[in-house]
Amino acid sequence: MELTTVCSVLGVASIFMFFVWRLSNWLWFEPKKKETLLRDQGFNGSSYKFMYGDLKDLVHMTSEAKLKPMSLTHDITPRVSPFIYKSISTYGKNIFIWMGPTPMVQIYEPSMIREILSDYYQFQKPRGGNPLTKLLVTGLVDVNADQWVKHRKIINPAFHVEKLKYMVPAFYVSCCEMINNNFKEGRKIFELQREQAKLVMKAARSFYIPGLKYFPTKRNNSMKEIDREVKTTIKRIIDKRVIAMKAGESSQETTANMLVWTMILLGQHTDWQTRARDEVLHLFGKRKPDVDGLNHLKIINMIFCEVLRLYPPATIIRRLIYKETKLGNITLPAHTLVEINPLFLHHDNDIWGDDANDFKPERFSEGVSKVNKGQASYLPFGGGPRICIGQNFAMLEAKMALVMVLQCFSFELSPSYSHAPYTIITLQPQFGAHLILHKI
Repeated sequence: MELTTVCSVLGVASIFMFFVWRLSNWLWFEPKKKETLLRDQGFNGSSYKFMYGDLKDLVHMTSEAKLKPMSLTHDITPRVSPFIYKSISTYGKNIFIWMGPTPMVQIYEPSMIREILSDYYQFQKPRGGNPLTKLLVTGLVDVNADQWVKHRKIINPAFHVEKLKYMVPAFYVSCCEMINNNFKEGRKIFELQREQAKLVMKAARSFYIPGLKYFPTKRNNSMKEIDREVKTTIKRIIDKRVIAMKAGESSQETTANMLVWTMILLGQHTDWQTRARDEVLHLFGKRKPDVDGLNHLKIINMIFCEVLRLYPPATIIRRLIYKETKLGNITLPAHTLVEINPLFLHHDNDIWGDDANDFKPERFSEGVSKVNKGQASYLPFGGGPRICIGQNFAMLEAKMALVMVLQCFSFELSPSYSHAPYTIITLQPQFGAHLILHKI
């Protein structure tokens, strides 16, 4: 009897010690081992802090940056990503930061970036982590490897250039609605999604404990309630659209983040607004824009390219490796995050020159490939096989919207505009885009 009891106690103690060792290995020994390996290869960064890594500092600096607007300049990296900016200023470009116990290596070498974006089997979209983020981001962007190949193959035909031509009339109707009407239901969805995005970003920057999503915390309940309300509202809109389509009507919802920044920049740089309007009036006058004319908009195309350089929709591209991987002349340990930062790439003086923070659409007068010399340094829609499938759709849609705005209005920045770029999934103006419009 006593022997059995001793064996039971020893068994429980062994299991307890095993889990303590596993936990200690995950939260301390493995991160320190990876830190040594990265430092030996020329990377630098802050020393690993138990469990949280750099998360607390990252969240604190981001929150501090959002407390007040910045001056009206396009040098936005210190405000949008203050922790990365400080790390690069302190250690140089070869840096790593700690997302909890996971190291995240920053990659700025174009040849390495191309390799990362090309190999979607080795460098995969991070999965797992905090499941609450699934309430906002799912679909093609969220799958990997063979599953991604299958989904992309199914979706790809819908975004073929020839198919997009037939969507231009729908774009036109949608833009007319955008200019002439305000839809309460649409506004409600955007407001709910904005609130959801704030909660998701807070969740993503927190140390996630498995099973936490099932607890009825205030944040969990809010996220789930918003998710239910958004789905209910969208279903109601879809049902209305189906009825309208059966009655012979057509409508296409259009929102383009780059259009907001384009309006802000053209409201500031009114000389380029005038040049864009002259091009529009020369090609279309006051006529309904057609696809051939939209494809011949050289000045507006240059403007969009420069807006996407200075204010890329997605400021970061992250990948995760699941086994030790060779990248260029470095070796990355298993379960390391790799981050490509388009925001910093697009504002890098070494790539774009001393005027990297200036709004100069003329730099794209001979196209993107000419200005970046074919290097993977301009990534507004990502790159490689996983480049955004909807980029042509978004560009055509945005051209139609901007053309119609320029045909009807001139505009300038309002004195009430506060320049405050920040990220909620995409790069957005924190306090809105206040413009003064004048009917033409």
